[in-house]
Amino acid sequence: MCDTHNTKKISKEMRHGSALAHGQAHKIDHNKWSRRSFIRNIGITGGMSMLLGKLPLTAAVASPLSHALNNAETDRVLVLIRLKGGNDGLNTIVPLYDYSTYRNLRPNLALQENQITKINDAIGVPKTLDPLTPFWKDGQMKILHSVGYPEQNLSHFRSSDLWASAQDDQTFDGSGWYGRLIENQYPDFLSNPPEVPPAIQIGGSANVAFNNKEMTNLAISVQNPEEIAEIAETGQLFSTASLPECYYGEQVGFVRAVANNTFFYAGILSETYKASKNEVEYSGDLGAQLATVARLIKGNLGTKLYMVSIDGFDTHANQITNHPVLMEELSTAISDFYTDLNKGGRSQDVLCATFSEFGRRIEENGSNGTDHGAAAPMMLFGEGLNGNGFIGKQPDLQDVDEVGNLKFDTDFRSVYATLLENWLCIDSGIVDDVMGQSFDRIGDLGLTCNAQTTPIDEVYRSGLVHQARYSPNGNVTIYYELPEGNQVNLQIFNLLGQPVANLTNAYQSAGVYQMPFASQRKQLAKGQYFYRIQVGQQAYSDSFLIR
Repeated sequence: MCDTHNTKKISKEMRHGSALAHGQAHKIDHNKWSRRSFIRNIGITGGMSMLLGKLPLTAAVASPLSHALNNAETDRVLVLIRLKGGNDGLNTIVPLYDYSTYRNLRPNLALQENQITKINDAIGVPKTLDPLTPFWKDGQMKILHSVGYPEQNLSHFRSSDLWASAQDDQTFDGSGWYGRLIENQYPDFLSNPPEVPPAIQIGGSANVAFNNKEMTNLAISVQNPEEIAEIAETGQLFSTASLPECYYGEQVGFVRAVANNTFFYAGILSETYKASKNEVEYSGDLGAQLATVARLIKGNLGTKLYMVSIDGFDTHANQITNHPVLMEELSTAISDFYTDLNKGGRSQDVLCATFSEFGRRIEENGSNGTDHGAAAPMMLFGEGLNGNGFIGKQPDLQDVDEVGNLKFDTDFRSVYATLLENWLCIDSGIVDDVMGQSFDRIGDLGLTCNAQTTPIDEVYRSGLVHQARYSPNGNVTIYYELPEGNQVNLQIFNLLGQPVANLTNAYQSAGVYQMPFASQRKQLAKGQYFYRIQVGQQAYSDSFLIR
């Protein structure tokens, strides 16, 4: 029998939710526990590989972007620092050029002159950011003014998703800019997966930046640095102890065991993590996250994209106390991170960029805080910037939009596109595909790429196009196109790796094939399944749902 109380308790513990500081209304359960949501959230379909029927099988194809990231001849790394909650840009980059308006609209929250460090006569930063001023003096810091997007959506969740997807509010489909190119017309890398994880995300697993169109997270995603440190040290991800003795418990135990026993990158994470050490004593939650990233970079893991997160920027109330604490934690963590990287000889290879879903209103509210705004600054750090400077139009406190928010000048997608092409050396055509259109590159960032990359057409020229499609009545058909005749074996597996159908095992000529999976599925339970196409010596696979 299953202990209902314990089951509910476990279910509650495993539910992914978000409780923002300004009230009960923002508490949302993003995903109720299920085998599928678990697999999505831990990144098992992209960051892990499962043995199904004694066959190595990944549940999602590799994207051209991940291939390009792992094959670009560069040691460069991009670290994105998410300021979760909507950072107040005006108390981060202080508008000394219109200080009187700033003070008048924020009689209680405006920083006093003795709390500000001047960068120049027009711009200041709070003294809590003083650990970052050496970066400015050394030409390793740039500030982008007024970053945002058209028709700002002031919802935390929607705006976060738009930043992560690099789409607009009318076309958002749940995919992220990193996972955009996970399409079945490209062959997967089942028989030759990337040797290193293409991306690692610590904290903020609800962020969709690494999702493909099925909303499957393709990064290794963990909630805190202790988790990834434990993975790196032991290869273990989840406990299988103290589970209820019932079908629910079996489900949880099975998926946890799959994660623990087949965590594809555990070996290289462990080797890399143990090959290095932190040479700086970090503090705070963000510091702990960056300490882990530093060890992996210094250990030469090879992952080129990291995302870390610091929460608490939803400062509707008590901002005068909370925001300086956050600024101090941010600046100290970044300073410690680069000091650590420098001691390991890797600081020149790493670029950091801060971002937040939106800024705050110009005027303070009645709770000693600020409400949701629009445009906000981004800060970038690293030797690759080749000098300090300001980019974009300064916020105009007297020229606001129809609801009183600062107007944006720089589209954040231009920033992403520039970082991908000019820092991570991704082919410009791939970048445009990821962004959904061609956005202007920002030359003033000072970034240049000198790496040689392989054109994407050459990488995928000899691959197999394959896809599972659903008809209106819920049937599934496996489509694939053979570039030349070959022996083809198409099988269906359940999540346990057990074969449930063999759709064909014969020689087929070049051409397009449609293999229906209708009659067999009538006897099967709803859930996730996999198909595997063996073409000669090459294997391809993907997942689908029986609904």
